[in-house]
Amino acid sequence: MKCPFCGHIDSQVLESRLVEEGEAIRRRRECDKCEKRFTTFEKVRRTVLLVIKKDGSREPFDREKIKRGILRAIEKRPVSLDSVEKAVDEIEREMLRRESEEIPSKVIGSAVLRKLKKLDRVAWLRFASVYLEFENMDDFEKAMEKA
Repeated sequence: MKCPFCGHIDSQVLESRLVEEGEAIRRRRECDKCEKRFTTFEKVRRTVLLVIKKDGSREPFDREKIKRGILRAIEKRPVSLDSVEKAVDEIEREMLRRESEEIPSKVIGSAVLRKLKKLDRVAWLRFASVYLEFENMDDFEKAMEKA
């Protein structure tokens, strides 16, 4: 594995453990040259999921896009990055378990809303206001009543 610090090819595995409910392996490594430590993850490559957008176009599923949306929603909120990673992992697994390789963006957005509601209500409301396209205060009030 190539060292992210010095680019050296060889490293030693110091520790391996199963993560993501046994669907991935986390390895702690040490570079043979610079002796810095880094973490790698090993996952099974799955079929490519396609997201069906509102306009009918399709694009590849992108877990980083989900993560960016959640990070924007939790900005300046007391939510750990570990809990964000866990939520993104759970959403990705949920989408991979679906029978179809094409997923409407609405399904993904709903999954994000469910996770955010558990993590932080303010972050949930922020995400909902963009995702559900709130136009006025009445939309916020209705959402808060449902929450």
